[in-house]
Amino acid sequence: MSTENVIEIRGLHKSFRNGRDKVLQGIDLDFPKGTLTYILGPSGTGKSVLIKHILGLLHPDQGEIRVYGKNLADIPDRDLAEHRKVYGMLFQNSALFDDRSIFENVAFPLREHTRLTEEEITKKVNNTLSHLGLKGRYDKLPNELSGGMKKRVGLARAIIREPSILLYDEPTTGLDPVTRTTVDSLIEQMKRELQLTSVVISHDIPSALLLADHIAFLNQGKVAFYGTPAEFRKCDHPLVMAFLEAEQRTVKALVQ
Repeated sequence: MSTENVIEIRGLHKSFRNGRDKVLQGIDLDFPKGTLTYILGPSGTGKSVLIKHILGLLHPDQGEIRVYGKNLADIPDRDLAEHRKVYGMLFQNSALFDDRSIFENVAFPLREHTRLTEEEITKKVNNTLSHLGLKGRYDKLPNELSGGMKKRVGLARAIIREPSILLYDEPTTGLDPVTRTTVDSLIEQMKRELQLTSVVISHDIPSALLLADHIAFLNQGKVAFYGTPAEFRKCDHPLVMAFLEAEQRTVKALVQ
């Protein structure tokens, strides 16, 4: 494994329904340390399945995934929980506990997986929420929050244990333009300030072109493109071109 790559994927295959549903068909990808990679592609092309393999929630039919040089297949199931401490995850809908306050949602990972005192938990939660621009009453429930605030709380929970790898699942899907811009700013802030290795599953081409160091475009379970945003714009793969043209049509329709 290269010392520059936090995650390396080689020859990854995954099928379901006794091999009839081939989802991943030979994925090769590198995720260099401290970089932000967007994984784009049509729905059903294997993006979420790929993330589940990185987390060790699914096991490959063929190929291997190495995280910090360790082949996940070699880590016993009983040790995977310890391994997953390197990850933080921001879910598409933030996945907050509806019956718990902002504070308790963010404190949850610390209560479950650390031996910090109540005073240490309080300080850490308050500092993290404040750092992400959430100040004031932390006793509010999720249903009292705007979409942007929910994302901030979800992100605070994702980074509260100081992971080195941060995963985002469709972070801007279904958001209004203002909130989407807010989330983009948070992703950029995490990259700049925490220097995490970040992986974003998304359909959001403008965000990818703005923020990504690298873009991986999946099609039919394979990597159809991997490169920089500038290279993505010039890519002559028919499906990539179709995605970019569709995005341009959407932008023109919005400004007319």
